[in-house]
Amino acid sequence: MTELANNSGPESAAAHARDALWPNYSPPQDIVFSHGRGSELFTDNGDVYLDFLSGIAVTAFGHAHPHLVQALNSQSEKLWHLSNVFRIPEGERLAARLSENSFAGRVFFANSGTEAIEAGIKAVRGYQVAKGHKEKYRLIGFSDSFHGRTIAAVAASGNPNYIQNFAPTDHGFDQVAWGDIEAVKAAIGEHTAGIIIETVQGEGGIRPVTQAFLSQLRELCDQHGLLLMLDEVQCGVGRTGTLFAHENFGVTPDVLASAKGLGGGFPVGACLTTEEIGQHMVVGTHGSTFGGNPLAMAVGNAVLDLVLEPGLLDDVKRKGAVLREGLENLAASYPTVISTVTGLGLMIGVKCVVPNTDMLTALRANKLLVGKAGDNMVRLLPPLNVSDEHVTQALQTIETVLKQMQ
Repeated sequence: MTELANNSGPESAAAHARDALWPNYSPPQDIVFSHGRGSELFTDNGDVYLDFLSGIAVTAFGHAHPHLVQALNSQSEKLWHLSNVFRIPEGERLAARLSENSFAGRVFFANSGTEAIEAGIKAVRGYQVAKGHKEKYRLIGFSDSFHGRTIAAVAASGNPNYIQNFAPTDHGFDQVAWGDIEAVKAAIGEHTAGIIIETVQGEGGIRPVTQAFLSQLRELCDQHGLLLMLDEVQCGVGRTGTLFAHENFGVTPDVLASAKGLGGGFPVGACLTTEEIGQHMVVGTHGSTFGGNPLAMAVGNAVLDLVLEPGLLDDVKRKGAVLREGLENLAASYPTVISTVTGLGLMIGVKCVVPNTDMLTALRANKLLVGKAGDNMVRLLPPLNVSDEHVTQALQTIETVLKQMQ
């Protein structure tokens, strides 16, 4: 401590603090946000950024939404934590509301998307064992997937960028090419328990599943006694204009993982299952110390209040269509910089001709925050309540950058 104090002013102290963290991502060192309001983020030196990343689809209703702030503040003065050794009424209420508005009969609450995925994997395997099929433990996944960063989640994804040296064995997962139904059929064997797929791929390139393919997966599961598990960690909770993305295709899963937008910025994860599956996850099969805590449940219910407001989901579809049409027009006008536009609702990917990192950096320099994804994409994930004016502003900023880069 003496050496640090003798060596430094504020810059050295800040650098030392940064070095104390694992480098999860590579944040720009010259930007530090002090607060946010709605779709805007403010730095401590007064710069204003339009946030079309939303903490990677997390701040579903922007920053400091008054209804969410009120819910969190109110609960914070009552109870923060009990653990599930006691009843948590707000969690019971949120589970019931999710069940009433989805296919689910049972819900498990966690703290993150990857925990929701892990719970779902256990539910799939546990169901098969409960039905007398101990031999069925393997799940089929798809290329370019991302299901999280725990060992089982990276094994399910099968993506070498995330597996690295962390999962030296397959841990009971088989991967096939995205969209290849014949490869799925060939991969089904006596040990297959289920199929896991993102309804809209996020990291893999903002790629929605087709209705035909998802229907075929459902049919194969029904035919072979398998469970269909959907990863809607990023694409769920209103992001595509329906409460859950699979509703766009009229196909019902057996298990679904949710997180990100469900907490509006507060850590919440959820695994939804049918009653038939959930009843087998009895006491002792799974649990979480922090999952379903009173703070998270209060905010989750407040988020659901907003998502289920009449007209909100229709408005997401409308604004998504406006944004996508504008981007497609720009792709036609600047084909040497960007090409195709993909996605659903307010989960939109733009395939770049130039490196996507260059595009992301240029947009950030023009005070528009977006993300990147696989297949040389940038992804736009604005808040679900983004204003029409901010949609127009984002399109204008993107056009300014495209002119600079052509």
